[in-house]
Amino acid sequence: MPARTTRPPTPRWLTDSEQRAWRAFVMASQLLMEQLDRELQRDAGMSHAYYGILVALSEQPARTVRMTDLARLLRYSKTRLSEAVARLEARGWVVRQPCPTDRRSTFAVLTDNGFAALESAAPGHVEGVRRHVFDRLTPEQVTQLRDVCEAIAAPLMEAAGFDLEACPRHSRTHGNDGLTAT
Repeated sequence: MPARTTRPPTPRWLTDSEQRAWRAFVMASQLLMEQLDRELQRDAGMSHAYYGILVALSEQPARTVRMTDLARLLRYSKTRLSEAVARLEARGWVVRQPCPTDRRSTFAVLTDNGFAALESAAPGHVEGVRRHVFDRLTPEQVTQLRDVCEAIAAPLMEAAGFDLEACPRHSRTHGNDGLTAT
């Protein structure tokens, strides 16, 4: 269970500069995710959440992972993931398989049809990410964005119990097939 944070005796209010940065971050994050979701729905008939599940499965050995591990990786409740996987199963993109060594566990497996759907969706999605984010930034800003996001994410990931050594910090070390922009 995560440690409870104690409230400081006096609130540390944000400065005007911090408030502007915070609001810009929140607005940009929300608008970007909504736009990418709309584009994936329109162009590939899938939500950004489903795309993220397919990407996560595609990056696992044999495109297979325990449902509990997938839920933890994606920060989904077990119920939310189970419902999403059921919808992906109905499309023939994912199958569930019982774990042969632990009857309590189930694996999610990305099917060939699911991988084909991901391959079909990826070029348009990556173009959207490029158009909405990277085409607007200089190379220096891309580096700054990565550094800022990693500075924010690393302690949060550690507090959530992620093995930071197992998490890729930049790009996948075994190559970039273009499917990893989530």
